[in-house]
Amino acid sequence: MIDVLMPQMGESIVEGTVTKWLKHVGETVERDEPLLEISTDKVDSEVPAPSSGVLLEVLVEEGKTVDVNTVLARIEERRPRVARSSD
Repeated sequence: MIDVLMPQMGESIVEGTVTKWLKHVGETVERDEPLLEISTDKVDSEVPAPSSGVLLEVLVEEGKTVDVNTVLARIEERRPRVARSSD
């Protein structure tokens, strides 16, 4: 399981607000695909998915302000399929 953290968008930024979730629980996400939008006192930005998989749970609702490095959501990593030999 991969944690999605509130990023630090600048040296003096200590918190951010989740403004919009772009994906919903149960949806497939690709690595680096925009997952949510955040806002700080200096910048608005999209947060990319740190890994491909399925959005398992959202821990911080839209409109909530949290500290940098707070876990926002969790992604269940997609496991590569192992080819089976036909012996």
